[in-house]
Amino acid sequence: MRVLFISLGCDKNLVDSEEMLGLLLAHGYSFTDDAAEADVIVVNTCCFINDAKDESIQTILEMTEYRKSGSCKALLVTGCMAQRYRQEILDELPEVDAVLGTTTYEKIIPAIEKALSGERSMEVGPLPGVKKGSGCPTSMEECGQDTLGIAVDERLQDAPDRTADGHSQNMPEIADVGRTQNAPNMTDDGDGCLHHAPDVRGKRVVTTGGHYAYLKIAEGCDKHCTYCIIPKLRGSYRSVPMEQLVAQAENLAAQGVKELILVAQETTVYGVDLYGYKCLHLLLEALCKIEGLRWIRILYCYPEEIYDELIETIRREPKICHYLDLPIQHASDAVLKRMGRRTTRADLTAMIEKLRERIPDIVLRTTLIAGFPGESGEQHEEAMDFIDEIEFDHLGVFAYSQEEDTPAASMPDQIAEKTKQHWRDELMELQQEIAFDRAEGMVGRTVIAMIEGELPEEEDCQVPEFRQESDSAEAPGQSEADGQSDMEAVRQPLENPSAVIKRVGAYHVYVARTYGDAPDVDGLLFIRTPETLMSGDFARVRITGAREYDLIGEIADEFTE
Repeated sequence: MRVLFISLGCDKNLVDSEEMLGLLLAHGYSFTDDAAEADVIVVNTCCFINDAKDESIQTILEMTEYRKSGSCKALLVTGCMAQRYRQEILDELPEVDAVLGTTTYEKIIPAIEKALSGERSMEVGPLPGVKKGSGCPTSMEECGQDTLGIAVDERLQDAPDRTADGHSQNMPEIADVGRTQNAPNMTDDGDGCLHHAPDVRGKRVVTTGGHYAYLKIAEGCDKHCTYCIIPKLRGSYRSVPMEQLVAQAENLAAQGVKELILVAQETTVYGVDLYGYKCLHLLLEALCKIEGLRWIRILYCYPEEIYDELIETIRREPKICHYLDLPIQHASDAVLKRMGRRTTRADLTAMIEKLRERIPDIVLRTTLIAGFPGESGEQHEEAMDFIDEIEFDHLGVFAYSQEEDTPAASMPDQIAEKTKQHWRDELMELQQEIAFDRAEGMVGRTVIAMIEGELPEEEDCQVPEFRQESDSAEAPGQSEADGQSDMEAVRQPLENPSAVIKRVGAYHVYVARTYGDAPDVDGLLFIRTPETLMSGDFARVRITGAREYDLIGEIADEFTE
C-alpha cells in the first residue's frame, strides 16, 4: 500500500509528519511522491496565518481530484486545519475520508484502516487548557465565515504545482522535583480538558536529508499573544519528559543525524510544567553527551524567558551553536503591549547586550510583524530605529495577518494591506543592508561548515564566482586566515585532522551552512573544491567572497565526517 504524504507549515508540524511516517513504515506501508500512484494520501495542514490556510485548502482540493478518480482509495487530513475546522472539512469535502487533530495523529493507522473499509472518521480530541465553549471554533460558521472556501474549480485555477516527500545513562539529576514518573501524556485536570500529547516513540522517518533533524521538546503555548491562534490549535504548554527527548535524540544520532535543532512554540520555558522550573539547560547538557551529534541549535527563544544558567550552558558546551532565534515581533512599547508581549524595548536591548557580552560570537535571528492593528507611522519608525541600532544577523518580517477568533482581529484601526506590505518592505530593505555588510565582514575568516549537498553541474552557473574557473586549477591553499574567531573553528577541533581526501579532476560545487545559519531560513555557503564531500560532512572553509545573504568559500583544511 503506497502513501503520498504532504507536510505543510512549520518545522514543528514536520516533526509530527515524520512521526506519522514512522508509524506508517512500521505497519508495512511504502511511500511515493507521485499522487497518481498513491493508494493513500495524507495532507498534514497548517492554518497559522491566511497564506498557510490558503495553501492547505488548495492542497486538499488538489488531492480530492485523485480521490474522485478512484486512483486514491483513502484521503486523510491532519494537523492544525483539521483540528480547527474538522466538521467543516467532512461536511464540504466528501472525498476526505478521515480527519485527525493535533493531539490524535498517533491514530493514523486505524484511521486509514477505517477509510479503506469505507468508514469515514474524525479523531479530534479536546485540547489541553482549552475548555469546550471557550471560543475555540470547530467550524467556519463559528469564525464568522460561511464555508471553507469558494468553488473547487475556482480554487484549482491558481493551485501551485506540487511534489511531496513524503533511556539515557547520562541523564541529569532531576529526581529532586519528582514529577517525571507522574507526568503521563494524558491526564484530566478536572475541568474536562485532557492534558494530552501524542506519545509516538517509534522510529521517525527523517525527511530533512538525514544529517540534521528537528527535536520538538514541547507542545502548545501559554503566552496567548493577541495575534496568535496557536493555543487554540495546539493547547496549553506541555513539555515532553526529558528521558523521552534524550531517547529520541539518541535514535536520531544512530540514524546519522549530526545537527539537532530544538523547536517548540517556546523553548525557553521547557520543563516548568513537569519539573517546576526552567530546565532547558539540563536538557542541553544531556543532549551534549550523545555520541555522534556535532551541533545542537535552539530556536524560538522568548527573550524574557532567557535565564543565566541557559546562557552559561550555551557558552560552555562546545556542541551548542552560538545561535539563538529570538522572536521579538516589534520594538515599540505601545505595540508590544497591544500584542500581549511581555517585553519592552529596554528589556530587549538589555537581553541582547547581555547575550553579546557573555557570548561575543553569538548569532541572533528574529522576526517582526508589520502593520499590527493601531500601529502608527511613528511606531513603525521605532521598529526601524531599533533594527538599525541592534543589527540582527538574520531577520524576517511578516505583514500582520488578521486571524479570526484572536483578540487582535477585532481591534480597531486595522492597517490597510498596502501599508502593511510597504512597512514590511522597508524593514526588510534595512535588514538587507545590515546582512550584506555582515556577509562582507566574513571574508577572510575561516569557519567550520556542514555540507548540505552538491549542486548539479547545470546549476553551478548560478554562482557567478565559479563561472570562469578552470577545472584544471590547483586546489585551494591550506593556511588559515589570521585572527579568525569563528566559534566552531576555535572550539571544535576536527575529529580526524589527518584525513586526506582523494582529489578528482573536476571541481564540485557544494552547498553548506555555518553554525550561524539555520536551515531553510538563513544564508548558505557555496564551496568549490576538487574534493569529494558528502552531506553531513564537516569542512574547515576559508571565506573568499560574499554574495548578498550568502557566502563563497574554499576548503582550507582537511575535513571530518
